[in-house]
Amino acid sequence: MKDQILYIIHIKEAIETIQKYAQGMNAQSFFEDDKTYNATLRLLQTMSESVKRLPDDIKAKYPHIEWQNIAGFRNILVHDYLGDYDEHIIWNVVVDKLPNLKEVMEKELSGVVKK
Repeated sequence: MKDQILYIIHIKEAIETIQKYAQGMNAQSFFEDDKTYNATLRLLQTMSESVKRLPDDIKAKYPHIEWQNIAGFRNILVHDYLGDYDEHIIWNVVVDKLPNLKEVMEKELSGVVKK
């Protein structure tokens, strides 16, 4: 139980940090800001690793989250050393995918606090 809580907290905090970094940016400014872009990639990588380690029962409760795609995304980020990935996919993840995942992590944390 303790490990899963740590993973959930890590995922939520990584998302919050990414959102803070990208706040006020559009896709173009995000791509042009090397520090923000590279920090986001690193956070996505570690966050995806934590997602892979979540128990299956948590994942089963939220079928709208693309759990397998997150794991695959982590592999792309880790193994594509030359950064040959589509920037627009990264931006789409930041803008469209992370808010849903953050909401799920917040629900899980609130369930733990209530217990």
